[in-house]
Amino acid sequence: MSNPPAKFKSHPRTSATAGAFTMPFARLHRPGYWEGPMTEIHGEVAEGFGPIADAFANNFEEFDEVGAAFCLYLGGAPVVDIWGGMADPAVGRPWERDTLQLHFSTTKGVAAICAAILYERGQLDYDATVASYWSEFGQRGKESVTVAQCMSHQAGLAALDAVLSLDEICDLEPVLRALEDQEPLWEPGTANGYHAITYGWIVGEIVKRIDGRPIGRFLADEVAGPLGVDSFIGLPESEEHRVAPIIAAPMITDAATLELIMALMGPGSLGYRALTMDGAMFSGAEYDPSTPLRMDTFNSRQIHAAEIPGAAGISEARALARMYGACVAEVDGIRLVNDDTVRKVRSEYSRGPDKTLVVECAWGMGFMRHLETSPMLNGESFGHSGAGGSLAFGDLDHQVGFGYVMNQMGNGVAGDPRANALVEAVRSCL
Repeated sequence: MSNPPAKFKSHPRTSATAGAFTMPFARLHRPGYWEGPMTEIHGEVAEGFGPIADAFANNFEEFDEVGAAFCLYLGGAPVVDIWGGMADPAVGRPWERDTLQLHFSTTKGVAAICAAILYERGQLDYDATVASYWSEFGQRGKESVTVAQCMSHQAGLAALDAVLSLDEICDLEPVLRALEDQEPLWEPGTANGYHAITYGWIVGEIVKRIDGRPIGRFLADEVAGPLGVDSFIGLPESEEHRVAPIIAAPMITDAATLELIMALMGPGSLGYRALTMDGAMFSGAEYDPSTPLRMDTFNSRQIHAAEIPGAAGISEARALARMYGACVAEVDGIRLVNDDTVRKVRSEYSRGPDKTLVVECAWGMGFMRHLETSPMLNGESFGHSGAGGSLAFGDLDHQVGFGYVMNQMGNGVAGDPRANALVEAVRSCL
């Protein structure tokens, strides 16, 4: 369990003392969503950062938030650490301080931080071939594929020709053998196409080949443990009770969004293959936008326990904020990477219409870059969003670490109004 934060100054809009507060407010009701008469926001907010708590609270009213947490670090110290709503409305379990959340592709940024640590130590060269670390990878047209191409989604390995079952995916070894045997789907380095799931396995295996530890162990030993936070790639069974189940996104009714989603997830599309592992991650079902996508698989113990560094990390919001905070400033005596490393990994390595996501994307070394459609603080921010709305990033210029997780999935492709509102609120406070 993560360590308690330092005491904050009180939120000027509450009567709380010593920084802790409870903010009740009315909840809008909408069919198909959890309906409760009041929702309370709990946590601590430093003086001058009240607008962030207001934006967080407004997400429950305006955007049908169910349960969520948000944390902001500034200059190495927490200034906002708040949570509220229901972790599991089906059983009436409230979101608590130590609630954990699966955050899909926000995990990619966590994996990229692990790789950046090895880069700073001189153990990883982004310009080296993957095969120089993982010899079996260097076959079937992948001999010259670089680490940088994989981490910026240019390697042509967004999907696999081998059709794997969920059991094989969670076993990991069949996935690694399939990646070794896979031919690139396009000439590496000529285009970007989001490696939605495969990215994590490639980065994870590179980390393991260099360091000897699985990436989940590396994360625990080198990042989460020293920082005193709870962030997992492969959740211990002892922590399973803390996880808030994912709630499927509502049905899509907007015609423009529906058209974009079908281009992304239509039968046989690269998006469908990459995002679902040819259906294995969603019980083999073809995507049907007329019904909510079932989340049974991602709510299962099997997925939570597996090493899926591209899509199934489980963390507290404060863990994400604290680790990004420690990338851009010293946090309680710990700095994960220095300024030069941050400048290296946030640099743009690819940009353009994405073959997988069918929208404009820009990538650094495993990190998303700021776009108007998927905003972070500014053009020098680095981080990653996750399916449904989660977002975590760092910003060196402002020494910001930002972490937001939630259980109610949204259905946008680029950006989420709840995360966007929090970003805008943070920007207004700086």
